[in-house]
Amino acid sequence: MIGVLVSGNGTNLQALIDAGLPISGVAANRKDAFALQRAREAGIPVAVFGLDCHSTREERDRMMATWLEEHEVELVVLAGYMHLVTRPFLVRFPNRVVNVHPSLLPAFPGLHAIEQAIAAGVQETGVTVHLVDEGLDTGPVLRQEAISVAPVDTLEERIHAVEHRLLPEVVRSLLTDPAFATTTAKEIS
Repeated sequence: MIGVLVSGNGTNLQALIDAGLPISGVAANRKDAFALQRAREAGIPVAVFGLDCHSTREERDRMMATWLEEHEVELVVLAGYMHLVTRPFLVRFPNRVVNVHPSLLPAFPGLHAIEQAIAAGVQETGVTVHLVDEGLDTGPVLRQEAISVAPVDTLEERIHAVEHRLLPEVVRSLLTDPAFATTTAKEIS
């Protein structure tokens, strides 16, 4: 079963729902995330874990991990989740936290990757699906797909289209890979 972490609109969550993947819970760090409405409409349990309710990020992440485990989550997907997850969360789901990022990592990690690519004047950027570690978009790459930056006025839309296809493909392949649960991050890279 999949648990999805969200912060905003939830278009990547919707892509996972539309792909028919087994999502057992959606957790957000913001109560106003539209992704929560998408999950509710799909009949998926939701919970909000805001920082204002916890003394530290680590405490919040432990509570969120417990909630996901109670919903039998085996694989966690960060789908537009705009916080770094902390070590207490990652140790609960070792090598089972996946993120989608709008660049060809290691180029342009962090926020505003599309804008960073445009400002850098690169010819191509893309989408990366990777395992999450304690760094900022530094985990082992599972799959990447390049996209031409030009035309710039449609770049964000084209990146989202690739994310919405690539993320469900990678998640489905991980769920059907019998070795995934025991594979280490080093072996995947």
